Amino acid sequence: QAQLVESGGGSVQTGGSLRLSCAASKSAYSQYCMAWFRQTPGKEREGVAAIANGGTKTRYADSVKGRFTISQDNAQSTTYIHMNSLKPEDTGMYYCAYRTCASWWLDSLDPNQQTYWGAGTQVTVSS
Repeated sequence: QAQLVESGGGSVQTGGSLRLSCAASKSAYSQYCMAWFRQTPGKEREGVAAIANGGTKTRYADSVKGRFTISQDNAQSTTYIHMNSLKPEDTGMYYCAYRTCASWWLDSLDPNQQTYWGAGTQVTVSS
């Protein structure tokens, strides 16, 4: 059984919105801290947003602050990322991942510090 399953990707025009979902196994969701990352061909994977403590702690990459919001539904063991005012540079494969919650402020957006990854969902923003 897959532990992380992303959905919600698609194609939108500049200025549009999308909501991505990451469904986790209950055990993973209850033990670990979740985050969203993205990657485009030829570039390194980058952290986009992270969440902890039932949503009381969130972090965002500077490039998405004010446009993206990460949230969780504990009953569904699902982590969301709401993406507004999308730009062509937001295009990429979006992945959710989890890791232990230790050193969260330091490591939560570091792709090298994640324990498990989903398969990803593609987001394409056209101009």
